[in-house]
Amino acid sequence: MKYSNLFAKTTKSVPKDEIAVNAKFLIQGGFIDKLMAGSYTLLPLGRLVERKIEQIVREEMNATGAQEVLMPLLHPKEIWNETGRWDSAKEVMYQFEKNEKEYTLSFTHEEIVMDVIRKHITSYKDLPANVYHFSTKFRNELRAKSGILRGREFIMKDLYSTHETEEDMWKYYWQIADAYLKVFERVGLHAIITEAAGGVFTDRLTHEFQVESPVGEDTIYLADGWKYAKNEEIMNDEDRKAPGLRTLKAIEVGNIFPYGTDKYAESMNVMFTDKTGERKPVWFGAYGIGITRLMGVLVEVFHDERGIIWPESVAPYQVHLVGILKNDPVIKEKAEEVYEKLLDAGVEVLFDDREDVGAGQKFADADLIGIPVRLVVSSKTLQQDSGQAGDKVEFKKRTVSASELIDCDEVLSRLK
Repeated sequence: MKYSNLFAKTTKSVPKDEIAVNAKFLIQGGFIDKLMAGSYTLLPLGRLVERKIEQIVREEMNATGAQEVLMPLLHPKEIWNETGRWDSAKEVMYQFEKNEKEYTLSFTHEEIVMDVIRKHITSYKDLPANVYHFSTKFRNELRAKSGILRGREFIMKDLYSTHETEEDMWKYYWQIADAYLKVFERVGLHAIITEAAGGVFTDRLTHEFQVESPVGEDTIYLADGWKYAKNEEIMNDEDRKAPGLRTLKAIEVGNIFPYGTDKYAESMNVMFTDKTGERKPVWFGAYGIGITRLMGVLVEVFHDERGIIWPESVAPYQVHLVGILKNDPVIKEKAEEVYEKLLDAGVEVLFDDREDVGAGQKFADADLIGIPVRLVVSSKTLQQDSGQAGDKVEFKKRTVSASELIDCDEVLSRLK
């Protein structure tokens, strides 16, 4: 992609009410655009990052045997009444009336997936049935002041599993926990499994995946001998006496819920016939990762004073090629040649080909956008030999200050 053709360039302006680092750098870098509090457009650069995160999650979910679906965002009141959550969760829902019928926009999909499951399973032979999707969620967030960490509209992956036995549910539950740890590791994060309350989702103990951060809104506790951390909201007096007790500020990046049979399966009559011919409710679990939220977490964790530092696995491009052209046709030709060589080798490259922008601005934009490798073609990199341009480029990683002159072939070797 040539930067001159890219929709939405970098900007110095940020809405006055945006104070979060993720919002500041994502807006300035041209990744997102703010429509209103808690609602953002993913611009082309942001969509590229979101899709890479999504693909990592997809690969790990598929590896567990889950199958991808896509469920509706507009839900009738009747389906939510089956579990009583039309009233119990109304504070977080966007409910409205149209043509004398009541609806809500999806803030989660337990009721919807249960309706799908009960239509398509009859026997224990149909279980387990594990499905997931990536979709927009709508939540009446009262504190939408943390950029894309806490939105009123956001993209989420939610997986739902149904099982014949409690044992099978727990086996898959912890399989997903391991898959989540792999997801977070692949995007460069160390996640801490944390016990937590279930909120409007369940009365059972659940598990969150927390990433340490000074801007985290959660406080989690760790202690000697504990297998998992604990969220502040489930701490009791005995927990606070644990040896080696310590606290961390953290950001939640995922959660998993062992629902069992009562709240959803029994309420919605999601039944199957077991091996003896007896009708039983399915065992149910749910598992969520906020995709756009995770994108914001990555910016909060990986940045410096100049901008974002994307992990290689989710960067919008592998290489940011900068041409310091100075209206010199030789430099321009060489920069184009390097660009084409990278494309031919299958390298994802953003080429800053602007001729009316100076070197300082181009380098500042490259640091702000945060692509892992910066390549520069300039008069400095061209070694003239009988009137022919040399084959060197300036190679620099976003994480280091030093650069070096190397051959294009060496660039390709390092990128592989």
